[in-house]
Amino acid sequence: MGYTQSMNDHSLFISSSEGSFTTLLVYVDDIILAGNDKEEIARIKQALNQTFKIKDIGNLRYFLGLEVARSKTGIMVNQRKYALELLTDAGLLACKLAPTPIDNHEKFSSTGNVPFTDIQAYKRLIGRLMYLTNTRPDITFSVQQLSQFLAKPTIAHYNAAIRILRYIKGAPSLGLFFSSTTSIHLKAFCDSDWSTCSDSRQSVTGFSVYLGNSLISWKSKKQGTISKSSCEAE
Repeated sequence: MGYTQSMNDHSLFISSSEGSFTTLLVYVDDIILAGNDKEEIARIKQALNQTFKIKDIGNLRYFLGLEVARSKTGIMVNQRKYALELLTDAGLLACKLAPTPIDNHEKFSSTGNVPFTDIQAYKRLIGRLMYLTNTRPDITFSVQQLSQFLAKPTIAHYNAAIRILRYIKGAPSLGLFFSSTTSIHLKAFCDSDWSTCSDSRQSVTGFSVYLGNSLISWKSKKQGTISKSSCEAE
């Protein structure tokens, strides 16, 4: 139908011509259509309906746990309902709030603490927190740190994961805002924390990419090699 499959995301299809841009994102039997050409969007919806008998439910408001709100100033995306469900399942809706997602002075290790016996519960919690990082870059580093210990978590790791939930409780509706008036200008920032891992002495790299003032990409990841200095880690 004139769409090209994205090499970065095989569920994303793009149609682009002079003055027209349309994207089609597929997840199982759910589809998002976005673009600046209403005629093209109507055409592709009609073509899909003839083959699959689709149901058009209107403007995007909720998709796979992501809540979308549109206004003249831009688009807000958050996971408020998902975050509250996570707090409810953990029994922390009435918990004491934490000012930060992690204690910056705490160094996590796979040894030296009492093992946490319910490994599957820890894995489920970290997995759900990972999905929350789709709209919460503020917890990305904390979740990355705790995800290293899925095989043998300790009580300290579990308590740190609970602290993230207590931090989320303070503002479950935080998310990403994409301004309609921002400049089309890419900005990227990166940094590294030298020898963060107590076990392997590997460093952690973090980056964030902005389109104008809107955050569009970010990551916190352990480096593949051991750096001998903070300069080398950078």
